[in-house]
Amino acid sequence: MKNKETVLVTGGSGFIATHCIMQLVIAGYNIKATVRDLSRTIMLNDIIANGLKKQNISAELAIDWQEASLTEDAGWDAAVAGCDYVLHVASPVAMEMPKDENEMITPAVEGTKRVLQAASKAGVKRVVVTSSVAAILYGAEKKEPFTEDDWTDVNSKSANAYARSKTFAEKAAWEFIDNDDSGMELACVNPSLVLGPILEKDFGTSVGVVVEFLSGKYPFVPNMHFGVVDVRDVAALEILAMTRPEAAGKRFICSESTMKLKDQSDLLIELLPEFKKKLPKGIAPNWLIKIMALFMPALKAVTSEIGKNRELDSSRARNLLGWQPRPAAEALKAAAESVVEFGVVKP
Repeated sequence: MKNKETVLVTGGSGFIATHCIMQLVIAGYNIKATVRDLSRTIMLNDIIANGLKKQNISAELAIDWQEASLTEDAGWDAAVAGCDYVLHVASPVAMEMPKDENEMITPAVEGTKRVLQAASKAGVKRVVVTSSVAAILYGAEKKEPFTEDDWTDVNSKSANAYARSKTFAEKAAWEFIDNDDSGMELACVNPSLVLGPILEKDFGTSVGVVVEFLSGKYPFVPNMHFGVVDVRDVAALEILAMTRPEAAGKRFICSESTMKLKDQSDLLIELLPEFKKKLPKGIAPNWLIKIMALFMPALKAVTSEIGKNRELDSSRARNLLGWQPRPAAEALKAAAESVVEFGVVKP
């Protein structure tokens, strides 16, 4: 199937972005994608082609790779030229929070503005910004599930640099569209913990949680749970948000269900018994996690969330757009099996 419309995917080498590109290839769109360094595009074409082969799909790739960075103006006008839609997926991420949070916040906000300005000038119909549930969840205590009406309080101690970067960037996008007179539309997709199959050894940040579990890094896990979604379903929702008229002007929580970290570990033991000795065996007392956080920066960022309810309501995406995500357990299974397949972890 061939589609005459053209879509730009920003951050084309990323975990979510490569899956978006694959689904756009299957749907027959003309595709442009940005990377910071064009020297990697031959390898990216191979990664995407191999991912399609695993789905028994044979397709000629004609991705128009463009060089552009979130921190520079150069390249964005050329990247959006001739595009009908933009999936803005690029965003700075890190396994550990930076010492200076502006290292994460500034490129997220300024990069989003650069993409929107270029898209507006080029006459793009709609931009879909990939935000995060991190722009929704923090700074408020709720007994009922969080919805798209909720926003993270950036002044809250529970909002780390990543949550602030996503909140500031998404709010900048909505502010831009409110003042834009080009007729361009905006929708935002807010994923939770994104698992599912990796396509290369350079895995996504969120899959790093699974890698650390299987690497034996944690003998115990905190009493915490996270919303989980499969990367393939994130890509599917991105395209629904891009094409469905009723998606314009809305944000969409992208999460299948929440899973406790202990339940994730138990499922991994069941799926990959050869890793049983390395996987966490129980739930750590809250006081122990807080002590460990003094020496482990990655834990420090989550100590305020121990034992808290963070249920997410994704009914808008399901009911309005017909989004049908696969079970969270399937996303975890696919992530685990793929990191083993690519040799990222070994029993």
